[in-house]
Amino acid sequence: KLMIATTVVFATQDGLSRYLAENYNVITVVTIRYIFFMCFVLAFSAHQQGGIRAVANTKQLTLQIGRGLVLVAQICVAIFSFTMVGLVHFHAVFASYPLMIMVLSVPILGETVGWRRWIAVLIGFSGVLLILRPGSGMFSSASIVPVLAAFMMASYGLMTRFAARNDSALTSFFWTAIAGGVAMMSIGPFFWRPPVGMDWVWM
Repeated sequence: KLMIATTVVFATQDGLSRYLAENYNVITVVTIRYIFFMCFVLAFSAHQQGGIRAVANTKQLTLQIGRGLVLVAQICVAIFSFTMVGLVHFHAVFASYPLMIMVLSVPILGETVGWRRWIAVLIGFSGVLLILRPGSGMFSSASIVPVLAAFMMASYGLMTRFAARNDSALTSFFWTAIAGGVAMMSIGPFFWRPPVGMDWVWM
């Protein structure tokens, strides 16, 4: 039930993001999203045992900040891609990111992948090529953007698994919000377009 609820939340979020990105620039949309995200995480962390200081404690700060920056950049690329290729085409290609994680986990995390999984990966990437249709009008710079978003998400996933070896999920969650929030608030004012009317609700 929780997985179904999560899927519904992400689908709704992507739909709203595409709607908002058609009327506002991507940076404005993501900046507002991260302001709320960061405020929620700070309030949530403050109510944990030891407070914010205990939750934020990490010996791999560079990795945690890097994770947060990769994710917020991926979100920007994804929302930009929604407006370029549409949600259906984007998600058809973006679904390849777990395959990328498996391929990259071998050299980066030192994991072992059997021949059956390698065959599954090859079949999966063949499906992505069928969707992109190299040689057709669909195979353009716009179609490469979802591939980039998938690669960035795979990188974030690997960094998260690496961070989990020493930090709790709550600590990683905290730095995801803080790193991304600070980054977006640093550049957001230069692209700011204030929402009007009901758009504040959708934001």
